[in-house]
Amino acid sequence: QRLKAAVHYTVGCLCQEVEEDKDVQFSKQIIAAISEITFRQCEIFAKDLEMFARHAKRTTVNTEDVKLLARRSNSLLKYITQKSEELASSNMEQKKKKKSSAAKGGRTPGEQETAVTENEDSNMA
Repeated sequence: QRLKAAVHYTVGCLCQEVEEDKDVQFSKQIIAAISEITFRQCEIFAKDLEMFARHAKRTTVNTEDVKLLARRSNSLLKYITQKSEELASSNMEQKKKKKSSAAKGGRTPGEQETAVTENEDSNMA
């Protein structure tokens, strides 16, 4: 119910923005109908994403599942792909920063112990 109310509130805010921008009016019934349709469509999307992941024998929905869901909207697919690439590159930068600070001796005692153990394991191999 709270999620449905949040969707209704968001749709109301968006309709208000359109009203101001385009000089049109939305009745309360229309806002409620748009909210209901939006909520139902989100439920369908959630089930589809779950099925895509299950079909791939995974329990977690990933970016590829979302891209598959958005495949019919070129602009949405392009946007999702762009954001996904941005996230991936920022994650890589963060990993590089962690590695460089760890290489400079910025490790906690527990991390140093783990690194020594990993180093010993690789030397044995």
